[in-house]
Amino acid sequence: MKKYNFNAGPSMLPREVIENTAKQILDFNGSGLSLAEISHRAKDFQPVVDEAVALIKELLNIPEGYSVIFLGGGASLEFCMIPYNFLVKKAAYLNTGTWAKKAMKEAKLFGEVVEVASSADANYTFIPKDWTCPEDVDYLHITTNNTIYGTEIRKELDVPVRMIADMSSDIFSRPIDVAKYDVIYAGAQKNLAMAGVTLVIVKDEILGKAESVRQIPTMLNYKTHVEKGSMFNTPPVVPIYSALETLRWIKKNGGVEAMDKLACQRAEILYNEIDRNKLFKGTVAVEDRSVMNICFVMNDEYKELEKPFFEFATSKGMVGIKGHRSVGGFRASCYNAQTIEGVEALVACMKEFEAMN
Repeated sequence: MKKYNFNAGPSMLPREVIENTAKQILDFNGSGLSLAEISHRAKDFQPVVDEAVALIKELLNIPEGYSVIFLGGGASLEFCMIPYNFLVKKAAYLNTGTWAKKAMKEAKLFGEVVEVASSADANYTFIPKDWTCPEDVDYLHITTNNTIYGTEIRKELDVPVRMIADMSSDIFSRPIDVAKYDVIYAGAQKNLAMAGVTLVIVKDEILGKAESVRQIPTMLNYKTHVEKGSMFNTPPVVPIYSALETLRWIKKNGGVEAMDKLACQRAEILYNEIDRNKLFKGTVAVEDRSVMNICFVMNDEYKELEKPFFEFATSKGMVGIKGHRSVGGFRASCYNAQTIEGVEALVACMKEFEAMN
């Protein structure tokens, strides 16, 4: 039976990325050594980093004055590193979900934090609107896509301050105006690579910003990693290589503009079925629906069918569609590697289950 991977992360990768990475794990560039055992300072590996950085800058149209680095620790470490490096007096945070809340918690260790708006009272079922950002903050932090709740900020916000964004789950899925941000960071395990590496895009002129108010440990200082080209300590070699293969795949398939078009097509197919099917309903405000993580539940009168549908869908090859425990129901994660075929298979499954019930 064919499997369709809707896991929220670690998530689906393009098949050719998996195959090409596997080949290099067996024999890296004909060296007779595995990619998993070479030195990160080997002459054959530096070109991997260089090409990956160049492709990131090209695909995202990153302007001059920004550095691209690869770190460990996931986005969760960035929750700490961001305020450690850039919060001098006060920072603003938009609270749109679990990860935004966790980022805000870490920032409070380093200075004053202003929560500009929150949709927590409504279980994060919408992106807050009509809020004001203070102009005297060091930065505004946003989480562009919320994997647990299925909401997404798909256009750059118009605010009077510089922004820092966690784009872990929608990076490379659409064009972005990098110039509006001081930092963009993303755990790789959704749209970029296997788990184990974090991408950070940082504006060079803000490096060292908070050193006037605190000492920053060497390993937690962005300057360290920019100056050493991501090689201050041993980087996650295999995940960086898999990121390179993914970046090549994105470019070959039309870049982020093409990824955006496909994401909207996939989402339209699935949301149309959610809205049509009498058994299901969406969980978030229509205008804030994510095209990456599509969340839905059983309609109230069919709540008892939740477990039977999950078992039915699993029997049809749907993998990873169970919703997060804080939301329940179902979640179909449709990152760049997800196919139209996969979404259509899930829709067919929903239609068949409706006919049965």
